[in-house]
Amino acid sequence: MGGIDMAHTPKQLGHLVIKVRDIERSVDFYTNVLGLTVMTGRPGGMTFLSADTTMSHELALVPLGMDAPGPEDRRVGMAHMAWQMNSFRDLKELYQRCKDHGVRFKRLGDHGISMGVYIFDPDDNEIEIYYEAPEAEWGNKEGFLFDGNFPWQLEPIEEPAAVGADD
Repeated sequence: MGGIDMAHTPKQLGHLVIKVRDIERSVDFYTNVLGLTVMTGRPGGMTFLSADTTMSHELALVPLGMDAPGPEDRRVGMAHMAWQMNSFRDLKELYQRCKDHGVRFKRLGDHGISMGVYIFDPDDNEIEIYYEAPEAEWGNKEGFLFDGNFPWQLEPIEEPAAVGADD
């Protein structure tokens, strides 16, 4: 299932730009929780971060202000960004760091050849952090690495109370 054979195709996804309310809060999250490195930026302005510090940036944050509306599930746009971990152990350690920092979780996802942990940044941008097994371990691509028996448990997601539920 390959793409069209073309002479000129993209090398890779270069970077992602997201809009945030509070740049300092977001930089704190992306550096102290996810472990990205600030590559450059202006105080209070656009900030460029990277996991791979041989690149100028993989993620740019654009501040909008605290009154900016948040992402909407039923609107066209990015569903989530995904950051790949080097090992399953690294994924578990980042999962624990997210818990320690009070990060809001969405779900765990067993994708057959990968395991993803879905979280939200301070502005409710959805992020997947995942580990993908080496191709030699994929075996039956329709199977699941963990067969639904995840190596650790995620606390149930508490649904927010419906507006006007107690009226």
